[in-house]
Amino acid sequence: MASKSFNRRGFLKNSVALAGLGAGGREVAKGQAQGMPSKKVDELIAYGDRSRFVTSVRIPVAERHSPDEFGLTFHVLTPLQDSFGIITPSSLFYTATHRGAYVPDIDPREHRLMIHGMVDRPLIFTMEDLKRLPYVSRVHFIECLGNRARPTHKTVQETHGLTSCAEWTGVPLPLLLKEAGVQNSASWIVAEGAEEIKGDSSIPLAKALDDCVVCYAMNGEPLRPQQGFPLRLMVPGFEGIYQIKYLRRIKVVDRYYMTYDDYGHINPDPKVAALTHQIGPKSVITYPSGGQQLSGPGFYEISGLAWSGAGAIRGVEVSTDGGRSWKSADLRSPAHPMAHTRFGLNWKWDGKECELMSRCTDELGTVQPTRAEAAKYWNKPLDENFRVPGADNSVQPWKIASDGSVHNGLA
Repeated sequence: MASKSFNRRGFLKNSVALAGLGAGGREVAKGQAQGMPSKKVDELIAYGDRSRFVTSVRIPVAERHSPDEFGLTFHVLTPLQDSFGIITPSSLFYTATHRGAYVPDIDPREHRLMIHGMVDRPLIFTMEDLKRLPYVSRVHFIECLGNRARPTHKTVQETHGLTSCAEWTGVPLPLLLKEAGVQNSASWIVAEGAEEIKGDSSIPLAKALDDCVVCYAMNGEPLRPQQGFPLRLMVPGFEGIYQIKYLRRIKVVDRYYMTYDDYGHINPDPKVAALTHQIGPKSVITYPSGGQQLSGPGFYEISGLAWSGAGAIRGVEVSTDGGRSWKSADLRSPAHPMAHTRFGLNWKWDGKECELMSRCTDELGTVQPTRAEAAKYWNKPLDENFRVPGADNSVQPWKIASDGSVHNGLA
């Protein structure tokens, strides 16, 4: 009986193996028949690849060469013009500055996160410790303060490519702070990464205890090295420099600390400071957008992204006549708090010159300003030299010529 059971199990095991070999063998044989090197076949099995007909790539910020004179690759832009939905693939996520001469190569088995300062119980966590704790997965955008349109920019990748959106997974920071026991007189935290130049940021304790997440995964897999592997801090809605990569230390303190990151990101003008670290509300049309071509008069779906650091997007309006009139667009995706939201509007182009714009409203009722409104607020002339102080969330216009070509409306 035992012999029969063993043989039956062996038969089933061998049958499954042969079935797998059949499918895998056909795939390998097909690849080899098409002239695909065996190494390439192995790569497809190991991680996967996209079609050779899909060519979306990140490009450097126009004003910053990458790699730079030191060989560093950073300030690379997400190709928003090719995006669908709201999730940015990890491989196309924008990358801003690395604080040092290299991207840290960290062994997660050796990495530690320390929480100390004004706490009752200073704690040190290994990666294994963190992954044993309750976790959350949330969709949030990140945007660099330098994400601002200029008349010289040709495409939406150049005007707005320093923002991306992903699903982040990790341990809620409030859980860790509660375990450490934050003292009553504390009011700030200082978060630090493991880069060559220590990237610290001062963050209000109220924000840390609200919705911050200590993340170890992005879009369903471990963080990529450019995005902070093995650990980064997610501070939803705040500008990118607060999203500390390679997170290794959180110190609870009773005052604002002037850190490496904070220097240059504060301003004595309270109006500028109030509009700096929290992003938006902001939106941009990604199709039709600069550098694209309409094939002729007829139906088109105007599509774009909207986001706000203050919460969820409540609505988006689109103008096809340069802001003289506005129509409500449809939200094509869930409106998650502090996340990209996809919008769309059915539109019939008559073949004449026109100007497309979008503006959004967040759940607080704040409306994205036009550049004219921003200039008026700052009491500055609206010309080609106008630069919005602090975070630029002004409306981006796209001009469509009679031949269907699309151009930056700021030019």
